[in-house]
Amino acid sequence: MKVINIHKRTILEPKKKVSQLFKTLATNNDLVWPTENWPAIRFKEGLKIESRGDHGRIRYTIIEFIEGDYIKFQFSKPEGFNGIHEFKINSIDANSTEICHKIIANSSLKASFFWVFVIRWLHDALIEDAFDKVENHFLTRKKETPYNVWVKLLREIYKRKSFQIKHS
Repeated sequence: MKVINIHKRTILEPKKKVSQLFKTLATNNDLVWPTENWPAIRFKEGLKIESRGDHGRIRYTIIEFIEGDYIKFQFSKPEGFNGIHEFKINSIDANSTEICHKIIANSSLKASFFWVFVIRWLHDALIEDAFDKVENHFLTRKKETPYNVWVKLLREIYKRKSFQIKHS
């Protein structure tokens, strides 16, 4: 199955300000990744080409990186999920910026099933949380994208599964 998943958000700030936040990705002071609700994103060698990283059960390697503009990752896990995901930061005009996250991948039958019923839903919620976090950095009235019922159920299942694994 061909997987194409795109999220975009307009931030009403200049690209230079938005890009500063993305410099903190995968650091102890991460202003992009929603570690409050999701497993942290980490890279063994920081944000640079060939650095391997993960968040939760997802694994990837940075294959392209232009600080302040673009970062592209090649998936290594989950198995059967072959492709890339990327973040782009584009200037719309002097006072607004578009942030974009894109997945382009091919998946095996098993991975397709997992994508359709699990990964896609959790991924979409995570990216919207990340985009909320970026946008909220500049807002006084905070934005929060609500989780749908399926995401709430999946998060509860994973939370219980994690609890059993950690405490059994």
